[in-house]
Amino acid sequence: MATFKGWPAEALEFFDGLEEENTKAFWQRHKQDYETLVRAPMEALLADLAPTWGEGRIFRPYRDVRFSRDKTPYKTHIGAMVGRDRYVQLSSNGLAAGSGMWEMAPDQLERYRSAVAGEKTGKRLAQIVATARGDGLDVAARGELKTAPRGYPSDHPRIDLLRYKGLTTWREWPVAAWLGTRRAQDRLVEFFTQSKPLNKWLDANVGPSTAPPAPGPGRRA
Repeated sequence: MATFKGWPAEALEFFDGLEEENTKAFWQRHKQDYETLVRAPMEALLADLAPTWGEGRIFRPYRDVRFSRDKTPYKTHIGAMVGRDRYVQLSSNGLAAGSGMWEMAPDQLERYRSAVAGEKTGKRLAQIVATARGDGLDVAARGELKTAPRGYPSDHPRIDLLRYKGLTTWREWPVAAWLGTRRAQDRLVEFFTQSKPLNKWLDANVGPSTAPPAPGPGRRA
């Protein structure tokens, strides 16, 4: 099994080219480059991370254009899940990673807001978020209400957290020479470690959704 050694500069050049010519013809000409320069290092990275952080899964490179005005067929990054709640992404802009719950189901959101409002659990979350931001991490979510959620006062001391519809840590690293070495893995591990308190809080107070899946067409990863 291959050991992660970083991504070569040609991996970023592949994405530069794809951004300029996002077509099936380009993809067919450079598919082997994607497989060997982009995907293979990601597979090695996930294999190295798996014993500590959980099994990985690489997302498909094809965009779901069914409901999008942008009909370009390919993603201009490679993304992968690490375990249940960690994400890694490489693009021509560099490396990025996220951890937490990007978007919560209604039952999760109800439990989340109740815990945020709780005196002990809410104060603990505020401390975790402050520490994460102090470590240089972004704390955000996919959606955020403009006003207080129903049933909560607009002057609640943790109203900023109550308005979130999910909660994650996020960090980006611009292109640098270390991307071509194992230091890329070291930075991800440091980020995952810094994010553990938030994941622990979410696991204890929110947990997975227990609601039945909504009817309709399935989603593509």
